[in-house]
Amino acid sequence: MDRIVQGMHSSEILKRVREADGYFITNTARDLSQSDFKNRILLHTDLLAGDARERANYFSLEITGGASVHVDILRKQVDPFLKLKLLREKMPNTMFQTLCRGVNLFGYRPYPQNVIRLVVREFAKYVDVWRVFDFMNHVPNMQAVFEEVQMSGKLLEPSICFSTGPEHTDEYYVNKVGEIIEVTGEEISLCIKNHGGLGTPKRIGELVKAIRDKYPDLVIHYHGHNTDGDDIGRITAAVVNGANIVDAADHAFTGYFGPPPILSVIQTLKDYGHTAVCVDEAAVIETSEVLRDQRQHYEYFESQFKGFLPTVQIHKLPGGAMGSSFEQAVKGGFLNKMSEILHEELPKVQRELGNWWSVTPGSQILWTTAVSNVQSGERYGNCSGDLKNLLLGKYGPFPFYCPEDWIYEKAFGPDWRKIVAEQGGVMQIEDMDIDKERSILQDRLGYEPTTQQLVTYLQHPNDAVDFFKFEEKFGKVYVLPPALFFKRGGFTLGEALEFTDHDGKGHVLEVGPMHKHEDGSTSIYFNVDHHQRVFIMAAEAKEEGVAMEVTLSKKEIQELAKIGDVRAPFGANVCEVSVEVGQEVAVGDKLVVLEAMKMQTPVLAAVAGKVEKIAANVGDAVKVGGKVLKISCEADGSCK
Repeated sequence: MDRIVQGMHSSEILKRVREADGYFITNTARDLSQSDFKNRILLHTDLLAGDARERANYFSLEITGGASVHVDILRKQVDPFLKLKLLREKMPNTMFQTLCRGVNLFGYRPYPQNVIRLVVREFAKYVDVWRVFDFMNHVPNMQAVFEEVQMSGKLLEPSICFSTGPEHTDEYYVNKVGEIIEVTGEEISLCIKNHGGLGTPKRIGELVKAIRDKYPDLVIHYHGHNTDGDDIGRITAAVVNGANIVDAADHAFTGYFGPPPILSVIQTLKDYGHTAVCVDEAAVIETSEVLRDQRQHYEYFESQFKGFLPTVQIHKLPGGAMGSSFEQAVKGGFLNKMSEILHEELPKVQRELGNWWSVTPGSQILWTTAVSNVQSGERYGNCSGDLKNLLLGKYGPFPFYCPEDWIYEKAFGPDWRKIVAEQGGVMQIEDMDIDKERSILQDRLGYEPTTQQLVTYLQHPNDAVDFFKFEEKFGKVYVLPPALFFKRGGFTLGEALEFTDHDGKGHVLEVGPMHKHEDGSTSIYFNVDHHQRVFIMAAEAKEEGVAMEVTLSKKEIQELAKIGDVRAPFGANVCEVSVEVGQEVAVGDKLVVLEAMKMQTPVLAAVAGKVEKIAANVGDAVKVGGKVLKISCEADGSCK
């Protein structure tokens, strides 16, 4: 059978899959990077693997989407569109696949409908397969993406997010598939998204069979994670019971929380009489041989917990969140509490909040709530804005049961019933004035942005602007290999660095010499392929009389808020300032929105008065107790 290639219409792709004698494989390189390397696998590494991956003849390569679009600009300084363009040059036939969070797109919260449609249209120029999910399995949240993908002629792959527990029955999931098909029709590929690697092979086999019995012509794509070391068993059960496509990854980079090795999947299923359609095993092996010596440079980003975690069946944290959770634990100084969080508090929070699906942004809501409960010692005593939105039904209705009343009271206070009645319901977001946003972006950059820059900006405004300015100043750094990009310990004068780029061209970088001037500034000489460049570093300003940093307790921050001195209740980035100097505010008005661990929390006015001063701007990082703004109260100094 001839391989499926990018550019084919979705109807032809589905026809070939249905007629094939065997199953197809998707290489989930993006998910592997997110799960086991905190999304840090560089474009340079993917370009090195491009030729071999192209010859491997996969159904698709998942190479963008999820958190990668954000991390591309935030941590890897690469344009997510440029990445797709360069990879397409290396891989002209392979279909590229993305993971899209429905109404959340490639971000962490809902976007307006016109933004959703613009983003999908622009990415659909490069992406052939669109896996779309919603963490509440709420079909209306995915509908705009469904429509745009199908209008583009690309392959739509709606997902049913999978979990375990008494509510998660075959009947529930088959009915959910029916809801999807009512919107999309059967000319889709349906994904069973087992993002946590949950359940046994038997359970997955039963689910695939139940869907196949109800919809015999439906193309089924199984996605799972190998967190517990058992996903090859689940893949085998899925294929034996009728799945058409499965996910796996390059064995040189597999390890703990991501997909299992492609070659192991192929070898296992051969003994069951199932063949991987079109896959070139020699190219599969070659890819890992190309990648193998690159892994050492990513060691810093691997999880602090080594080995498989069968306890995922208890805590249900998805593969993509495992690495980032450990990273946050290290930075937050609570790595020693991870066992308590994962095995005691997180399962309890999941049951209390409705036993829905732990996947973005739901996984962040569950995770941050569990961490806050353990760290503060007061369960649900500091509910995030996202948790409050969940309780209000902003993301969609609870699929099985609502949390108990005491949780609502903890979140909203004694008048919670009135608040839920007045503010509850699915979030309605007005269309954004995109032309106005384009103008704002142009002002911030100083030049007219491209549509692709606008699309990136609309999803991650501050980080996008920082990236565009970085690239304008320093150029495109994707050419650097991980050995240099992630080099730790700095560079020494006289050091010569040699590397080969992804096209096989050699380069040499020479550091130094350095010359210090009378005004305190420093000239640093830097040779790039024997072409000299000079960088002038300004003199360091000497700080005199630096005040000692003040640490405030939670109670002290609350008391200050009562006199109009608004401080940050936790370390975070300011993502929205909702008021202006001179504006009158009432008790309960939103002042600013802080973002930490991908969750947004509004800071509300504890007093009525006039905004006298704003100390923190959008994009600023504030520490616990850091000044945010000042509200002036009555003339006698009293506050309402």
